[in-house]
Amino acid sequence: MLTWLRSFFSSQGRAISGSGDMVVPPAVDVTVSVVENKTDADTGVVNAYGISWMQRNEVTADFTHWLFDANDEAGIFVTPAEKRVLEELGRIVESPQSGSNLVRRLPGVLPQLLQSLRSDTFSGAALARMISHDVVLVAEVLRLANHTSHGVKEAMTSIEHAVLVLGQSGLRQLISGVAFKPIIDLKSGHFTRSIAPRLWQQSEQCALANRLLAEHEHVNAFEAFLAGLIQNVGLITSLRVLDQVAEGDTTLGSASFCNTLIEHARNFSCSIAREWQFSEAITTAIEEQGSKYNLASMSPMGRILSSGDFLSKVQLLEAHQLLRADATSSLSPLASACLQQLGQAALMPEVAAVPPGA
Repeated sequence: MLTWLRSFFSSQGRAISGSGDMVVPPAVDVTVSVVENKTDADTGVVNAYGISWMQRNEVTADFTHWLFDANDEAGIFVTPAEKRVLEELGRIVESPQSGSNLVRRLPGVLPQLLQSLRSDTFSGAALARMISHDVVLVAEVLRLANHTSHGVKEAMTSIEHAVLVLGQSGLRQLISGVAFKPIIDLKSGHFTRSIAPRLWQQSEQCALANRLLAEHEHVNAFEAFLAGLIQNVGLITSLRVLDQVAEGDTTLGSASFCNTLIEHARNFSCSIAREWQFSEAITTAIEEQGSKYNLASMSPMGRILSSGDFLSKVQLLEAHQLLRADATSSLSPLASACLQQLGQAALMPEVAAVPPGA
């Protein structure tokens, strides 16, 4: 994941891989005017991205169908096993922790580092002092800095020197990678093993799409990227509840169950984002993905997250030959260019989504 993160935040547009330097796909010309989002009452098409309400719902339904490996006879109404899971999730949602206790917490220093790196200027000495409190970060910073400086004969041992070598962009990618690494435990039950890797793959694609779209909405690209990564954390966390409560029943996945599950998971993601001290813009954007919102009423970050979520699902459905023929028929030039770059990135082995902990 670290290589993947580096490839899209390097100011030189290059990523370091085990076999040498890799060039990120050249940017497609997406010089278009992003107009204010206004929804057509009849078609639901949003001018800036050209994604209709019907397209969005159909793609989400098909993506959920793929997530759960549901067959064509999947039910509409909840089963007894699904009811037990939803009751437990509902209980957690109403608890003071609201699900945040189900995910491994970030080390205390990481939220502070993320906050420091939001500024365009940073103190290398101050960051080095913070990093030195986390042994995992120390090892990763030195490893990556030495890899970056592969032409230097002597290994780098100074944290402060390593911080200066990596710079703000490199540290952002590094810390994001370390922060999200422990979220998925592939040693868990059936649902975590089968669904979590697919969710993480979509999260990575959504994060990339958000970063590309952010450049045209005058939104902080790093925060948009983080919003894409954390949006599904609540759903990944919820899979642990499915594994614990379903009692071996692997047939969960009815339409009503999935709709309620996603709503609970969104609340979890917001709770986790607040606990991990992500910005209010990120939390608000995740909250705005609920069905009561439309693009015209969302914040700029919310519009980006909604569109990035759609485009990332489209890319994955297309890769698995599950995409409907008309799913992208009305996309704007900006959205089409973004989708093209997602496809290019997915073809690169070094950029392929690898679930944390795999």
